[in-house]
Amino acid sequence: MRYDLVIFDNDGVLVDSEPISNRLLAAYLTELGHPTSYEDSLRDYMGSALHRVHDLVLERTGKRLPDDFDDVFHARVFAAFQRDLKPVPGVEAVLEKLAADGTPYCVASSGSHERIRVGHRTTGLDRWFDDTRIFSAQDVGRGKPAPDLFLHAARQMGVAPERCVVVEDSPLGVQAAVAAGMDVLAFTAMTPAARLAGARHFFSDMHELPGLLS
Repeated sequence: MRYDLVIFDNDGVLVDSEPISNRLLAAYLTELGHPTSYEDSLRDYMGSALHRVHDLVLERTGKRLPDDFDDVFHARVFAAFQRDLKPVPGVEAVLEKLAADGTPYCVASSGSHERIRVGHRTTGLDRWFDDTRIFSAQDVGRGKPAPDLFLHAARQMGVAPERCVVVEDSPLGVQAAVAAGMDVLAFTAMTPAARLAGARHFFSDMHELPGLLS
């Protein structure tokens, strides 16, 4: 099946940010008295919006995170991005082929608009994504695993959900795409295929993606 729209997750799919952000998140939560390992962070928060962090900490401990939690965390993440962030290997060739073929694409991320743009500017991916191709959980209120973000992106791009394919690497993202009625191609570079149930295909190297899309 040829799709009318390719929707990319951002963190871990376009930019190699998951190791950076999850190490920082685990360290910050631990610093605040909520012991969290890197593996805990990947399991509980990978692919989610920050409101999930607030919700889970409150549910588990009965305590709220500080009011400035998001600002402090983002400042640490953005500083680390400037030093260490890279595009996911092979993704620029994928974007170049989509553009050459005239295949519509966009990004739909649990991250904030600022986080998406900082990451894209740092890695040079901003040349592939103007404002009309960027969608954030900020736009809809409910992040993944709710389908709202993917449905919003499809609606704004003028494509029916069943004609969309989502490229995802997190269990929450796969759940959201399936709930939206979209096919999913699951990128397994960081997450085992067994945790990405519901995807149509699995791949571990971005160079495999053009073949799956065609």
